[in-house]
Amino acid sequence: MAEKGSGPIRITAAESQVMTVVWDGVEAGGEGAGVEPMLAALGPANGWGEATVRTLIHRLIRKSALRSERRRGVVVYVPLLARTQWVTAESQGLLDRLFGGQLAQLVDHFTRERAVSADDLARLRRLVAELDRDAAEEDR
Repeated sequence: MAEKGSGPIRITAAESQVMTVVWDGVEAGGEGAGVEPMLAALGPANGWGEATVRTLIHRLIRKSALRSERRRGVVVYVPLLARTQWVTAESQGLLDRLFGGQLAQLVDHFTRERAVSADDLARLRRLVAELDRDAAEEDR
């Protein structure tokens, strides 16, 4: 999927809501999303009308995050930016901005600022064990 210019595509919180509807449509086996499904999903919760949703769509097209296609007489918007690509860029940006790129500092912060469930703790332990195994295999 595309990246515009030299860096990752930067999308706003409002634009990310539009992208989420499109990504969800594709992941559910669809072709993307048209304006009507986006308006139904986003309008009531945000107080957005059709003009706002269309403005967000056009901003995303200009940023090369979406493209429009006509399918069976209906305009459908499909992602050019993969959800995983966006999540990676956003999470790396957060890590860099707030924690100097140090993953351990992020984990330390969140484990001190909120309760860690037994499930989360077990998942973290499994992740660390997996990382240890991978590092050991690379050393061989």
